[in-house]
Amino acid sequence: MNPTKRIIVNTLAQYTRAILNIGLSLYSTRLVLEALNVDDYGIYSLVAGVVGILGYLTNALVVTTQRYLSFYHGAGDIEKVRRVFANSLLIHIIVALLIGGILFALRGLIMNGSTLNIVAGRLQAATYVYDITVLMLLVTIIISPFKALLIARENIVYISVVEVADGVMRLLLALTLLIIGGDKLIAYAIGMGGILLINLIAFMGYVFVKYQESRFAISRSTLDKPIITKLLGFAGWTTYGMASTICQQQGLSVVLNHFFGTTINAAFGLASQVNGAVRFVSTSILNAMNPQIMKAEGNGDRQQMLRLAGKESKFSTALMMVLAIPIIIEMPDILDFWLRNKNVPEHTCLFCRAMLLAFLIDQTTLGLHAANQATGIIRNYSLLMYTPKILIVPISWTLLACGMPVDSVMLLFVAIELLVAVARIPFLKFTAGLSIRAYLRDVLLPLLPQLAVACITSLILSSMLHFRLHSLVTLPVSIAFSMVALWTFTLDRDEREFATRLITSRFRHDH
Repeated sequence: MNPTKRIIVNTLAQYTRAILNIGLSLYSTRLVLEALNVDDYGIYSLVAGVVGILGYLTNALVVTTQRYLSFYHGAGDIEKVRRVFANSLLIHIIVALLIGGILFALRGLIMNGSTLNIVAGRLQAATYVYDITVLMLLVTIIISPFKALLIARENIVYISVVEVADGVMRLLLALTLLIIGGDKLIAYAIGMGGILLINLIAFMGYVFVKYQESRFAISRSTLDKPIITKLLGFAGWTTYGMASTICQQQGLSVVLNHFFGTTINAAFGLASQVNGAVRFVSTSILNAMNPQIMKAEGNGDRQQMLRLAGKESKFSTALMMVLAIPIIIEMPDILDFWLRNKNVPEHTCLFCRAMLLAFLIDQTTLGLHAANQATGIIRNYSLLMYTPKILIVPISWTLLACGMPVDSVMLLFVAIELLVAVARIPFLKFTAGLSIRAYLRDVLLPLLPQLAVACITSLILSSMLHFRLHSLVTLPVSIAFSMVALWTFTLDRDEREFATRLITSRFRHDH
């Protein structure tokens, strides 16, 4: 299967699976909020977010592992693939043990009642949640190299199966919370930990059986210092970038908690759920496309790598606009339907809209992020693109301390994403030879007609329909118009012809 065909097939498969998981995730969240109440949900979001900071950091190792696995697959060096996986797994195990020891040692300091703004009566339960979440973090770290190998191998189907099963299990857990007694906050944390353990077994078992390069004997010869140096060096700067993203997300959550308490953390947590569900679609698309970008660079074809990066930006943004724009416009009605109105914490709509807008802006040049990873020029990129994100914490703290509204903080959130998205284009021009004119012509300009159609359609329908739950009408109509615009304006002739052949061949095969 040629690279373009593989990208489109995997993208469509991941997009369909991700839409299913969005429904499962959002409905599960509504049930969990109903079972736990706003304050307990806020506590879980806050504590899990604080511990999740290090979970985000470990994703740097996932990105690094996947980059080198795909790169050496593209170069045809299978022995290097085996050595990268073996040394990556050893690094993950060591990191898990170190992080676990540090977090448990710091538990008293973090959960002493003054660091986090948690009511005294729920401090003990929050401490149990902390312990369980730390264990979940360790499991997540161990899963990482196995998932990276599946992505590098472009086995998107198995990843999809496991993640859909994960969504179903979370829904069953949410339904269980509604009928059980006792402390539901602790029960929820234990249930989430159990689901993650099942994921670990599913990924490890399959990879060990399916891929020979995952099997190795631990010995002194297994260690490869040059590979470890490359992995840690690349991961170090990737970690800096992800730490900056954490400051933008979880750091902001802690700032809001300081000024407003756990109730606003419930609103922020719900917005993060909505944003995470939509980002899940984007991540699915990236999983389908990034390996081809890395392999093209590993094969020495820089221009093909940049073309694929441009297609990733265009496809991802176009598909995200189909969903995100009508959701942003209809957010109040969607929250009313999702949370049954009475359970919507204050500021939830504001947070949801700002996060989705920032996310959509980021998509417009996200393929260039993958292109930079493929080139391996990571230090300067991380410093220039992610340092602005760190500033959101001190600036937000200053704004709120001076009496500015929450709106100003979220405006800052969006502005920083816009700055970073725009800055990627000239950076790749100087480091990888990207043609700015070609990127504007082939990637960004074709998106404008679809953007106009999506916005105008959603705004007109929203202004005309005023009955409760009118979003059940406006969303499918807006999505349909946006899909037509995507087909007509966003895709070029070759992409439309290929998609037509693909759909026709699938139809004939089914009949």
